[in-house]
This record gives sequence, C-alpha cells and structure tokens, in this order.
Amino acid sequence: MSDPLVSTEWLAERLGGPGVQVIDATWFMPGEGRMGRDAYAAGHIPGAVFFDIDEVADRFSDLPHMLPSPEAFAQAAGQLGLSRDATVVVYDAQGVFSAPRVWWTLRTMGFRDVVVLDGGLPKWRADGKAVETDAAAPSATHLTPALEPRLVRDLDAVREILERRDAQVVDARAGPRFRGEVPEPRAGLRSGHMPGACNVPWNDLIGADGAMKPAGELRAAFEAAGVDLAQPIVTTCGSGVSAALLALALARLGREDVAVYDGSWTEWGGRADTAVVTGA
Repeated sequence: MSDPLVSTEWLAERLGGPGVQVIDATWFMPGEGRMGRDAYAAGHIPGAVFFDIDEVADRFSDLPHMLPSPEAFAQAAGQLGLSRDATVVVYDAQGVFSAPRVWWTLRTMGFRDVVVLDGGLPKWRADGKAVETDAAAPSATHLTPALEPRLVRDLDAVREILERRDAQVVDARAGPRFRGEVPEPRAGLRSGHMPGACNVPWNDLIGADGAMKPAGELRAAFEAAGVDLAQPIVTTCGSGVSAALLALALARLGREDVAVYDGSWTEWGGRADTAVVTGA
C-alpha cells in the first residue's frame, strides 16, 4: 500500500469517475450535541454516501460501535453500493478524526483499496471544492462476507499480549486521561491505562489545519513515546475511533499490519477484572 491518505486535488481529479467511491464517515463524541448524519445533510462531497459507525455495528454488544459480523457488514455496505473493486475514499467533517475508523473497518472486512482524504471536508471546502446537500442514492451491490482477523484484537487477545509482552499497546487518549488525572467522559469507567501501554495522543498527530502531520513528525511522536516501530503494535483509545487514527498514522509509516483493540477503554476500564494503572 502506498500513502493511505490522498489530497483534495487527487480526489477532485477523480471524483465521479469510474472505480472511485466516497464515504462520509463523520461522527462526533458523545455529549457534543451533534450528529454525523445531520452534518452530512448540511453539506457533503458530491456523490458521497454516509456511513454511520453507530448503525453499522454489532447490535448485540453493549459497547459502542463494535465491529458487526462480516455478514451484517456485507449487507450494510452492499446497501451503500460499496465495492471491493473500487478505490474507496473516506473523509469526515472534522479533518481527520472519525474517517480512520471506517478506513480500518473496511480493511478489516476485506477491502484492499481504501484511503482517507487528508484534511477531510474542512480542507475540501477551504480549497473551493463543491459540496451538495442531496443524499446519494447508490445502487445496491452484493458483497461476500470477509474478515481480516489480523487487524482486530478482542479483550482476551489483549490480556494475553499484556501477559506475554509480545506486542506494544499504544493508547490514543489524551495524556490526562491516560495517566488517570481526569475522569473518563463515559460514566462508570475507571481512570488510568493498561499496564505497560504507551501513550500517543491522537491530536498530537494532527496539524492546525486538520490534516495529518508529515511522516517525519509522526515517526518522531511514536518514537518519543517509546514505541518501537519495528515490533508488533496494537492500538487502543476510548471506544476504538482514535485508535484507528493511530493505525492510519502507522500505515503511513509503512506499518499496514497494526491491529486495533475494538472494545478499547470502554470495555477494559468498565470491567472489575482488568488491571489498571495510573501515572505516566
């Protein structure tokens, strides 16, 4: 895989052409009072379909936006007209925030050619590109269920990783949350982090313009946190969204094999039988 991010110029040159599909993956943190679907309706890239991570999710889990089964995903993605033969471009209305979650989801579900629009909708608008408000009406496609298990980890797998120390766990939450200095935004969760985890706050990887920082700065951020980029890595965060952003940044550094802990801190910090530490 080459750079997993593309520019607004790259997309504008190909928009509407054969073999390119666009997804609006806007999602806001709970408590912000905004909905991704409303942002999509207010203006989106022409032809983009809306992917709701809270809807295309495991309905049997009490954890937020967990991966659906491959069968459920194939049905939902088919209704959006998605094809594994296309280049799929994912973006969000914040810059680069929730789009990586859908980028990771698609890759986990067997899509090979998925990229993220660097700078997202804000950069697209700033560059004078067109937006529309009419919802896309794609023709349904048939997708065969598929799964790339190497890209996802569950609770038991993370427990084993922490016991064996055979992979690095990298947490994308802000430093005060990682260190347990502030309460978690979701009620009922303990504060702190998993034993031995490293901390690379996701917003340290994003520039003031909402685009991802250059590869050299990404590498420096991971190395400063003690991450060995040559060794296995699993990313985590609050609920699996910014963990995917770390995975995207690492893919930009050539690490296409990084797995995401899907349940993340909402699962780990909400249990009484998991180890939690505080401090640096």
